[in-house]
Amino acid sequence: MRIEHIAIYVNDLEKTKKFFEKYFNAVSGKCYHNRDTDFRSYFLSFSDGARLEIMSRPNMSDNEKNLTRTGFSHIAFSVGSKEKVDKLTELLRTDGFEVISGPRTTGDGYYESCIVDIEKNQIEITV
Repeated sequence: MRIEHIAIYVNDLEKTKKFFEKYFNAVSGKCYHNRDTDFRSYFLSFSDGARLEIMSRPNMSDNEKNLTRTGFSHIAFSVGSKEKVDKLTELLRTDGFEVISGPRTTGDGYYESCIVDIEKNQIEITV
């Protein structure tokens, strides 16, 4: 068994798509648009076959995203090496994204950093 995809609602579908394309090499499918509900989504594919669906629709609730809330906590991307973790983290920092931890080796042995994306979701970058 494997997870087929993960989906998240976002406020700005196009900016979110560009974020994942630029920093995580996502390849986007065509935009799906349900004209009755104005729901829109993209499936973003990654080199290992993982997929992320980003979705938007009018009148969504957008509560504050406390990073220690219950529910899904973060998405983790493996970039292949400590050097790539460092390089991507620095690029994101330089481009104005908040780095909330790392790069560092965690107590359970992961080399990682964590950033906050344009929708205020936590993303982990690891080896």
